[in-house]
Amino acid sequence: MSETYEPFDPDFLKVLMNEVAGDLFESYFRPVLLGAHKLPKHTGAVLAPNHSGNAFPYDAIVLDAKLWERDGYDPKLKTRGLFEKELAVTWWMRPFGIDNFWRRGGGIDLTFDNFERLLKRGERLLYFPEGVPGIGKGFNNRYQLQPFSTSFVILAARNKVPVFPVYAINCEWIIPFNYTFKLIDWFVFKIFGVPFLPLPAAPLGLIFPFFWYSACPVRMVFVIGDAIDMEAVAKKHGVNDLQTPDRAKVKAASEEIRQDMQKELNRYVKKYGKKPYHLRSLKKKMGNLRSFFRCWPLAWPIAFVQHERNLKRPAPSNRLIAWLRDWDLIGFYLPFGWILLALTRRLRKPPYGYRGLDKKTAKTQAGEFLWKLDKRPLPPK
Repeated sequence: MSETYEPFDPDFLKVLMNEVAGDLFESYFRPVLLGAHKLPKHTGAVLAPNHSGNAFPYDAIVLDAKLWERDGYDPKLKTRGLFEKELAVTWWMRPFGIDNFWRRGGGIDLTFDNFERLLKRGERLLYFPEGVPGIGKGFNNRYQLQPFSTSFVILAARNKVPVFPVYAINCEWIIPFNYTFKLIDWFVFKIFGVPFLPLPAAPLGLIFPFFWYSACPVRMVFVIGDAIDMEAVAKKHGVNDLQTPDRAKVKAASEEIRQDMQKELNRYVKKYGKKPYHLRSLKKKMGNLRSFFRCWPLAWPIAFVQHERNLKRPAPSNRLIAWLRDWDLIGFYLPFGWILLALTRRLRKPPYGYRGLDKKTAKTQAGEFLWKLDKRPLPPK
């Protein structure tokens, strides 16, 4: 039998929420979760949100955090997010390069086989049916749902699992001035492993690393819709064989769901999207200039990375030592600081880098691998 693997670290996530992320996100994004009472707690379900375009996936991070907060931070009730493998294997696609961040936070690599195995386990999953095109669609296509993957339709129907549409409002305004182009996206994916390159902000992110993780202070509203019976929708379109379905018929079922969700999304945008930044509530949450500067994304690389390192090292003897031992973090703010950040990852010892670790250990610690549940299954429930 294959050795089990469970990277989800609820203690790490609770401490991160309590000491860093929770307060920052609550003050800056002021998220609101509506309709969560519709979700089952102890049986499987798929939550299917629209993605915000042209920005780091803060919408997914904040929604995931709000769902777990609602369930009292109970590890047994944690929604498992499904993410594209590029977010794990490419270090700058993890928040501030933090080792194995997505999996430690409860995420699981998105593959067809992984998806089905999780449904059979009765897990509650967070899945973005637009995939990477949903992130890279550009501000000019905001709130325009991209074609859905057909796999989640057939898998949900096959396993008789309800799908709950989730409407993410105002998240499109995280970076409201980016556009994407297919040819450029293809090039940067082939060369750098980055699935899209939003312009003009991305070149700034390539020059100044902190800008890659930047975000405007949108007020995020998440509305959970009514459950969709995928088996019924599939049968409506003539998909009766769920093991070897007709691809064209499944695509038609997927498109019907996308169009229905688009209508509901448009309705909720009119209701909750008139003031994407809602500056009055932002001012109220910030309170004073000290809170403002602490919560601003410019400070997030230091806050998150120092917190991560502090989990693995003794407390500093004084404030000067505290700053000096993290000297490499200046790379987030220097022109072409990615070079410094990449070098220090190689040359400094843990918890600052990987010097002294063999290549396999370093990759495992960083999470730079594709996790397949048939090879490394989750422990039994």
